[in-house]
Parts: sequence; C-alpha cells; structure tokens
Amino acid sequence: MPTYRGSCHCGAVSYDVTMDAPKKAFACNCSICSRTGALLAFVPLTAFSLVSGADVLRDYQFGKRHIHHKFCGTCGIRSFANGSDESGKESVAINLHCLHDFDEYALPVEMFDGAAL
Repeated sequence: MPTYRGSCHCGAVSYDVTMDAPKKAFACNCSICSRTGALLAFVPLTAFSLVSGADVLRDYQFGKRHIHHKFCGTCGIRSFANGSDESGKESVAINLHCLHDFDEYALPVEMFDGAAL
C-alpha cells in the first residue's frame, strides 16, 4: 500500500497515512465539516503516523465529544480527526485536501450523515 504525506497549510503539522488510494471521498454534513469543506477518507489508527506538530496541535470536540477534531494552532487548518467508530475501533478521518500529490477532485463524493451522530 502506498504512503501519503499530509500536512496543514504552514507545514508545522505533518503526517503519513498508509492506504490504498480511496475510491471515493466523503463529505460530512456535521456543523464543523460542512463549514470547513473537508473531503474525508477513513483509515484505521494503525495506518496513521504523526510526523511533526504534536506540540502545535489543538483539539476541538463538540456534541457527544466522540471525535477529536485536530487543527494546527499556527495556521488553523484541520487536516485530520480521530475517534472511534460504532464498534469501538479507533480510526482517523483524513482531510484529503491536505494530502500532497493527491487529486481528491477526481474522486466521486458520497455524503456522510455526521449530523445524525
């Protein structure tokens, strides 16, 4: 499986994610994702590795507080979020807009009903 590098705008936060190229992107309708325009792919926590920026990452939670919406404290970009799915399995939502050398606009987009969670 290929490894993709992702980062925030200023580069302070960077990460690697190992995954097959997604076949689709998810657009979530929750109040934060819809406002930020994120296009997401979900991976197990074991496929994600934070390379830099642990010291500048900030965490925002709302609603039921199941998801940690991580963002760079310097530039404010939310490049990933982490939490657990319904079965308790830890996963990471990758903002595909933040991956380097990746064409997220070539993917079909499926709506994810995060507002119902």
